[in-house]
Amino acid sequence: MSAPATPLERLQAQAGRAFPALAAARERTARRLAERAALLDGIALEANAAVVLMGSWGRHELTGGSDDDYLVLVRGFSPPGGWGAEQETAARIAERFARDPGGFSAPGRQGVFAEVVYSADLLRVGLDDDTNTNLTRRMLLVLESVAALHPDVLAGVRLDVIQDYLSDALRDNRPPRFLLNDLVRYWRTIGVDFVAKDRERGGVGWGLRNAKLRTSRKLLFASGLLPVLRCHELAAEAIAPFLAAQFALAPTDRVADAFLRYGAPAAGAEALAAYDRFLALLDDEAVRAELAALPGRAAADASPRWREVAELGASIERRLLELLFETELGPVTQRYAVL
Repeated sequence: MSAPATPLERLQAQAGRAFPALAAARERTARRLAERAALLDGIALEANAAVVLMGSWGRHELTGGSDDDYLVLVRGFSPPGGWGAEQETAARIAERFARDPGGFSAPGRQGVFAEVVYSADLLRVGLDDDTNTNLTRRMLLVLESVAALHPDVLAGVRLDVIQDYLSDALRDNRPPRFLLNDLVRYWRTIGVDFVAKDRERGGVGWGLRNAKLRTSRKLLFASGLLPVLRCHELAAEAIAPFLAAQFALAPTDRVADAFLRYGAPAAGAEALAAYDRFLALLDDEAVRAELAALPGRAAADASPRWREVAELGASIERRLLELLFETELGPVTQRYAVL
């Protein structure tokens, strides 16, 4: 028997629109994930630990230029001495990944990835202990993560995080505000950090980072916001299972599912067709290099390719706003996501 259709496939069928770049990226991600798991064969990983890939791996959107953003995730508390056996395991994992004949790109340079992370630390939400790095790791674990080893550990930690967000106030037919506020905080942090990085780097890489901010980053935020707002339909005891099931999906599946749920398949197809075109551009080495070379807005405005990306981002935004404010989700968005 064939596997049940994903929300993206169902949207494609209902709207009569193809998403070839997304389909190719999903196939590439599945193949490369199997290759990464094979590379780790023989690694002695504790039963409460997982090797978790994030970024385009977790979105199931690998392209030729994707980074290798990964963590060794341990379900539990960090050891009192600050050094556990997992640290040595992490070094062996890094060495194995570096052998990958399909290519290995160094993780991002902010110190977020290629580390051992203990799940208890991710549950420190808010105040000074919740650093920018901790917030980023927690949000990416929820929104865009996939396990190369021990997926049950990743699923367990994700549910732990969800239940922690729900533990203080959970009511029937109301989106969980604590989680909603942290999602919004993360999205705004991405925007603030974009400018901070630009100042730090003097415009280097501006074009590519700006293109991603308009497209993949915005769609990622929507893929978290939409399931949380949809909790207004649920009894309190159904919210955690619903969110766990939603966040186990690829972000584009979560977005597609919301467009289908609120009777807007045509708008959903337009949003995801625009994103599909962006992924196709991102997978073109020459286009990616052109975007990365743009040092700022003045240079970008003179680039036809960047103007195309900007219009794709605007199309994604228009359709997301239509879903959020012009369907039956509108009153929920206004009540919970605006003020």
